[in-house]
Amino acid sequence: MAIAGKHNHRQIQLLAANSAPLIVPSESAPSAVHEYLRSPDVQPLFAQGDALGVLRALPDAIFDCVMTSPPYWGKREYQNGGIGLESNYRDYIVHLAEICTEIQRVLKAQGSFWINIGDTYMSKGLIGIPWRLSLQLIDHQGWILRNSVIWNKVKSGMDNTNDRLGNVHENLFHFVKSQKGYYYDADAIRSKPRESRVVNGAIVSGTGVSGVRYKRQIELSTALTTSEKEDAMKTLLSVLDEMRAGDISDFRMIIRGQQRTTHSDSARVSGRAKELQSKGHYILRYHPNGSKPSDVWDIIPEDTQNRELHFAPYPEDLCRIPILATCPVGGLVLDPFCGTGTTMITAFKLGRKSFGIDISRHYLEQAVERFGELM
Repeated sequence: MAIAGKHNHRQIQLLAANSAPLIVPSESAPSAVHEYLRSPDVQPLFAQGDALGVLRALPDAIFDCVMTSPPYWGKREYQNGGIGLESNYRDYIVHLAEICTEIQRVLKAQGSFWINIGDTYMSKGLIGIPWRLSLQLIDHQGWILRNSVIWNKVKSGMDNTNDRLGNVHENLFHFVKSQKGYYYDADAIRSKPRESRVVNGAIVSGTGVSGVRYKRQIELSTALTTSEKEDAMKTLLSVLDEMRAGDISDFRMIIRGQQRTTHSDSARVSGRAKELQSKGHYILRYHPNGSKPSDVWDIIPEDTQNRELHFAPYPEDLCRIPILATCPVGGLVLDPFCGTGTTMITAFKLGRKSFGIDISRHYLEQAVERFGELM
């Protein structure tokens, strides 16, 4: 998945301080975070302890973005125990929801909360844990779900079942605290658009749209009145000028009787259908900076890190879009289940501060070692 904003190693060297990332005990976390926020350093700060206890001690509204993947229920036994080992999945969801309450408190009003979570089978039935948690957060905590992303892991693990399909995806949910006003930099995650060009004096988009076909469809239309044809031609010439000036990268024209409306033909439920009904045409404009990623991400799981003791390191590519889009440069990222520090490494590479919590001292030491390899 190609996205904008990849780091370069020289920038990492310039951003890094001479000191290694710090691991502080849970009781020192509040004062350590306070000092960390005042420093220019983007080396991450880690705290060892139970996520709920550490979060409860932190002040309100200090984080710009939360990106995390909690231990999945009933899947693995992580070091030092912790969440995911409950005997009942309902208790697991209750415990996660308690932590999400604290996440909501420590997150800024304009912040975003991203959570990657997998599902589990029990008695041959898929439990639906990701959506059970999501609905709990929406219905009882007031979170607003902006996107449900499908992480397609591209290749599946070993699956010896012969009575169902193989599982190759997980959910990643994007939550915000309010309907409007949250930070979102769509331009930071756009892919580079194909460039337009001039052919025989005519402007042609990167996908080959020149307007010739639309002109002919307008001229030969039996579904447009004379005045509608004139208006449609003016619109077409205007949008070609926009593309020539670089205001848009591409466009599509929908003409009554020629193309179907997008989404719905009903003027009651579709503004575009209403425009087509009243004017006889409408334009779909493509952003000059390229297109946004979709909500299906093809990312290979991170299985080449030679880390023997952490059973579920997720890939950096899963963190890049959330951090680029929803954490401003210089902002602070939180991962309350940071494990071996993938969220922190991604934030560091992108010039953001980060604070990671984990119950396992050994995982945090592995995270610090990974930063040593970066340097």
